[in-house]
Amino acid sequence: MRVLVIHSHPIVDSFSGALRDAASEGAQAAGHDVRVLDLGAMNFDPVMSADELRGYKAIMSATSDDLTMHIDAVKWADVLVFVYPTWWSTLPAQLKGWLERVMRPGVAFEFDENNKVRPGLRQVRKIVGITTYGSKWPYVKLMKDSGRRTLLRALKLNTSWRTRSKWLAFYGIDGASEARRAQFLGQVRKSMETL
Repeated sequence: MRVLVIHSHPIVDSFSGALRDAASEGAQAAGHDVRVLDLGAMNFDPVMSADELRGYKAIMSATSDDLTMHIDAVKWADVLVFVYPTWWSTLPAQLKGWLERVMRPGVAFEFDENNKVRPGLRQVRKIVGITTYGSKWPYVKLMKDSGRRTLLRALKLNTSWRTRSKWLAFYGIDGASEARRAQFLGQVRKSMETL
């Protein structure tokens, strides 16, 4: 399968970066073709400009070369893997901006003749979320985990009804030992080996 790993963290060599590497290495070890978009390392601009918004519904609207590369990667992928830390109970701003700018009409969805939204990512067979939380699971549940809902509900609606999902979560990372961190890295790698 063609696996696209989208990583969002401003520090390339963070624990989140180690999770990015574990996910990529696990998928490669299983023989999958892997590409990585490291938004922090790429200094991806999450802000949609006024001109970009004006042309948003125009499928053939002009896009910058860097955005075209992200769109092409999404269209190429069978599996979308999101690796990020959960901040303020949601996605980091850079990842949220990436979704807004890249998952646009003609990519993630289309409008039919009645102006109803139809899925555009029918080739995606699986969505994987890999994230860390500073809080324990009960607090995350209380806060409704909007990052997870964005990826596994809103984004998934733009794929095939057969698209499967997987969520790998590390709760309470703020006080986690090195042993727990290492265990989670191993879990991520193994999970990606069995996509």
